[in-house]
Amino acid sequence: MAKRKTANGWQRDPEGMRLRILEAATQEFSRHGLGGARIDRIAKAAGANKRMIYYHVGNKEDLYLAVLEGTYAHIREAERELNLEAQAPAEAIASLIRFTWQYYLKHPEFLAMLNTENLHGARYLRQSDKVKEMHSPFVALIGAVLRRGEKSGEFRSGVDPVQLYISIASLSYFYLSNNATLGVIFGRNLLAERAKAERLAHMTDLVLDALQNPAMREATAKKPPKR
Repeated sequence: MAKRKTANGWQRDPEGMRLRILEAATQEFSRHGLGGARIDRIAKAAGANKRMIYYHVGNKEDLYLAVLEGTYAHIREAERELNLEAQAPAEAIASLIRFTWQYYLKHPEFLAMLNTENLHGARYLRQSDKVKEMHSPFVALIGAVLRRGEKSGEFRSGVDPVQLYISIASLSYFYLSNNATLGVIFGRNLLAERAKAERLAHMTDLVLDALQNPAMREATAKKPPKR
């Protein structure tokens, strides 16, 4: 009777069961990596069994790829909600930096999945057409912000949107993924609230200064100081 009730439950709500499996798998893979993850633990956390996992998603590698795609889909969806196209160029870039920093802080599983996939040489990411399709529109959006900045005279020309996004991501990623060792080396608590605020301000200043049109910088420097 219990087995029949469980089966009927996941059959009535297959999408709900799939989501629970993927949520449990995300935690498992982010904590233990692909090699250390166990289907038994995922099934238990999801309130499922192995048969349900194989039915809804597939084997362990299929499940890992589904989690990887879901991880990227979540951040891309959140980025779209920034509405960068409606913001002034400098404001849009500052918003993207702030969002990236805060997202990485709130979603350590994202960084963990990146680490795992890089250890595997992006073997599974290469199999995904979905992830590639997700990135193209967002890169185009950043490119549009840069072109608006060029047109207004705020930004210098010739900035590659891909290089810019990699730089923004890396400024946050390196700091957070290495905060334990960096904290020991420099004798600082890099995750203290003040330290995090200082880091965000530093990254924003660094990127916007690099994007600034040299002519605008010179014009600003020549202005007499206010009295």
